[in-house]
Amino acid sequence: MTAFPTFAIYAAAALAEIAGCFAVWVWMRQGASAVWLAPGLLSLAAFAVLLSLSPSEAAGRAFAAYGGVYIAASLIWLWLVEGRRPDTWDVTGAVVCLVGAGIILLVPRGS
Repeated sequence: MTAFPTFAIYAAAALAEIAGCFAVWVWMRQGASAVWLAPGLLSLAAFAVLLSLSPSEAAGRAFAAYGGVYIAASLIWLWLVEGRRPDTWDVTGAVVCLVGAGIILLVPRGS
């Protein structure tokens, strides 16, 4: 398994998941039109398809490693979309999670 294609899949999945969840959040928490739900649901469906493309032999391992990428992507969303800069502890936590995701995904395993 190579790191770059897997990371690209995870990054695209994270963007789709966060965008879909954000659409529902805006509708529920900020009183936006229910029209927000249509692209939100499509985005969440795209997330599921993208995550299934992960080249892992075990779904649980793929999903666990994806979690680290999701955390980092969520903090990028916080900064770029919501205009709130992550603090030192946010960044530190994301780095720890990405290291853990890398260990889960990339460490060679015996049979």
